[in-house]
Amino acid sequence: MNTFEIMGILEDWNFWKSPWEEGFPRPFYLEKMVTQVASGQVLVVTGSRRSGKSFLMRQLASSLVRSGIKKQDVLFVNFEDPRWLRRDATLLEEIFSTYRDLQKPKGRPYVFLDEVQEVEGWERWVRTMHELGKATVIVSGSNAKLLSRELGTVLTGRHVDIVVYPLSFREFLSFRGIPDVSAETTVSLGGYFREYLSKGSFPALAGLTDGSREWFLAFYDDVLEKDLVGRFRIRKSEALKALLNYAMSNISKPMTANAVSKFLGIAPDTVDKFLGYFEQAYLLFTLKRFSSGVKEQQKSPRKIYAIDTALAVVIGFRMSEDFGRVAENIVYMEYLRRRIADSEIELFYWKDIQGGVSGKEVDFVVKRGTRICEAVQVCMGDFVGETKKREMSALAQVAKKLHPERFLVITEEYEDTVKYDYGEVSFVPLQKWLLSE
Repeated sequence: MNTFEIMGILEDWNFWKSPWEEGFPRPFYLEKMVTQVASGQVLVVTGSRRSGKSFLMRQLASSLVRSGIKKQDVLFVNFEDPRWLRRDATLLEEIFSTYRDLQKPKGRPYVFLDEVQEVEGWERWVRTMHELGKATVIVSGSNAKLLSRELGTVLTGRHVDIVVYPLSFREFLSFRGIPDVSAETTVSLGGYFREYLSKGSFPALAGLTDGSREWFLAFYDDVLEKDLVGRFRIRKSEALKALLNYAMSNISKPMTANAVSKFLGIAPDTVDKFLGYFEQAYLLFTLKRFSSGVKEQQKSPRKIYAIDTALAVVIGFRMSEDFGRVAENIVYMEYLRRRIADSEIELFYWKDIQGGVSGKEVDFVVKRGTRICEAVQVCMGDFVGETKKREMSALAQVAKKLHPERFLVITEEYEDTVKYDYGEVSFVPLQKWLLSE
């Protein structure tokens, strides 16, 4: 590509001559990114497609300018622009040289490379820029393993990471014009919470009055073609789709490759491989069973959670069939977001197994270092009778085995604090818990 072509594309994506759209502010992520950039390392921003990575990178660039950096010292490159006829390390050097010659940045510029996994050999070019002090580099990508593999071999110890997830309930409210909501004001937010459940948590959906189903179907096709079938050169695309639909229909449930293999007629190794692809593309996540033995933990079923419950509804089951599973998925995603602020958190589910027979189950066990911080049950509907007995019996059992510091039951509406023989249990409505710090 010649200099004129390259500069034309860059001027469309940068704010050297005219302002650009920054999207809605997400201060939780932005503050973290500003701190990480100040460390001098390569900043790696990952997350699912359309989770808001590109807008956050623009917000970071604007924040740098507000802090005194000249606009000409910021370069933003979007590698999903179809006008890039090839995508390799040579193109990266051509882009940087063209930018440097025409904008003449002072000192060490900030270079933002959006959806960098599209570029062959990007990691070596980034390492060179970093080690020679030619640029401060910020990259984004939508494939977890691809980025981690390349970073692990070439940029070990030279990068810091942040994962961007779709909107939390608090962020969703902010998008809808209701900022700074306390956990005590949830009574008036029921309509917004139902909207959050039905529309989904992706930023683009927060302002839509209709059409979320069509948006999800387009998103689904985009991820399948670009992040799965195309990137991994999958020939069994029908098997891939069947497994994804099955997994989305069974969120919050334990799953084994052998059981899925028998149900769908797909080889167990293929099931494991495809599930790994879904995780890499941030479509699904798997949760391990807590066990002191590594081998036992690896052999146990894993629970499946979706990046977004409304997406699971579109691809898999109807939400009305089991709100409890939807709620559990929402709780899991909120724990992932909270782990950004506390990287020591580890999350598991717990199931009592004696003599090969499965017993009582606790939805989440939160671990920090060697400490079991919290045992958590998610229970929707009326919290009475057999339901209450079952949930509390499981907490009593996990108390004997793991001795958690705290016990929590996330409910639909019930709220209380009750002392039991094994400790104090907090009962907190889901909406209130989502808005707690």
